[in-house]
Amino acid sequence: MTTNTITTTPHENNPHWRPQITLFLMGQTISLLGSAIVAYAIIWYVTLTTASGFMMTVSTLCSFLPQILVSLFAGVWADRYNRKLLIMLADILIAVATFILAVLFFMGYQELWLLFLVSGIRSLGAGVQTPAVNALIPQLVPEDKLMKINGINGSIQSLTFIAAPAISGGLLAAFSLEYTFIIDVTTAIIAVAILYFIPIPIHEKALKKNKTPALEDLKEGLNYIRQHSFIKILFIYYAVIMFFITPAAFLTPLLITRTYGSDVWRLTINEVFFSGGTMLGGAIIAIWGGYKRRIKTIALGCFAFGLAVTFIGLAPNFTLYIFFIFLSGLAIPFLSAPTTVLLQEQVETDIQGRIFSILQLVATTALPLGMMIFGPLADFIEIRLMLVFSGLIMSVCGLLVIKNKTLNKNQL
Repeated sequence: MTTNTITTTPHENNPHWRPQITLFLMGQTISLLGSAIVAYAIIWYVTLTTASGFMMTVSTLCSFLPQILVSLFAGVWADRYNRKLLIMLADILIAVATFILAVLFFMGYQELWLLFLVSGIRSLGAGVQTPAVNALIPQLVPEDKLMKINGINGSIQSLTFIAAPAISGGLLAAFSLEYTFIIDVTTAIIAVAILYFIPIPIHEKALKKNKTPALEDLKEGLNYIRQHSFIKILFIYYAVIMFFITPAAFLTPLLITRTYGSDVWRLTINEVFFSGGTMLGGAIIAIWGGYKRRIKTIALGCFAFGLAVTFIGLAPNFTLYIFFIFLSGLAIPFLSAPTTVLLQEQVETDIQGRIFSILQLVATTALPLGMMIFGPLADFIEIRLMLVFSGLIMSVCGLLVIKNKTLNKNQL
């Protein structure tokens, strides 16, 4: 049951933070596993049945546009209301939509537009859930343990993304698509049950009666970013990186299908090696903690990831392709974990939901925008060339980040 205790220093007021964060991450991992199984199944189903860059673009837009629409207000809700409840409701929404899709598929209604529609609903749930999760973690974890916990969480998520494509590929090979939907519904129910029994304190702003309009809270979050040049510039770089990450994030399954063969095992190996890299990178970040200046670690991750993506495009065979996929995954935690921790450390608790939702908005806008450009181009320009081009741009961004005076001056 949720208590009404206010906590600002978890390590002093909450001696049970370790078992609580363990259970919380366990529940979120179970939920993520189910969601990842369905996400891979849908992507591969669309890829293998259409082999179309345009249809991949439609699928991607359906997965991200709803998040764009809900992201800003999701941050306001995460700051105004009980974050634990928001996470639970988001999981329930995703589970109900997925269950209905499973029933329709079992009944023989297996049109692509149904997949796209439910992907959109699932995207809405993720849009509400993500800023709430990121803002809730600092309520449980001491500040000096945030990098370690985020690194561990990143490794656990990567392990999940190793298991998910293998499970998804196995299910698609042995059963029809709808069986993967049932697994997601089951994992969502388990995650909600676990979270329900964790006594997570409600943050101070959620206990107050909010009389200000939601738009005012939203403006406060935008003004906060505007007034802090450090965060503003960080978000600009983040948007550029997310835009140019699109070919590597969404077009590699299409590259594999066209270049190496339309076998599910190849798609599975692709995801397993990428996730294996991110798991190892997350473990390194958890043990090492990164550079004292978070920006230096972010710059390293950006440069290394861009370089790996460039070599993915240049790889002459599938073996080397997979090797560089692994290296690209290894670099991701050096970019993502310190970005999250930096905001968790520097931004006040009562406004973190809005800041993380704006960060999510940046990503969910840049990614589909990139897909709207790179996706259709994939039917006319070789994907390898797009990977080389985007990889070089991201490496340059890494160099610019480390050279930027505002980002390197006291980090706020």
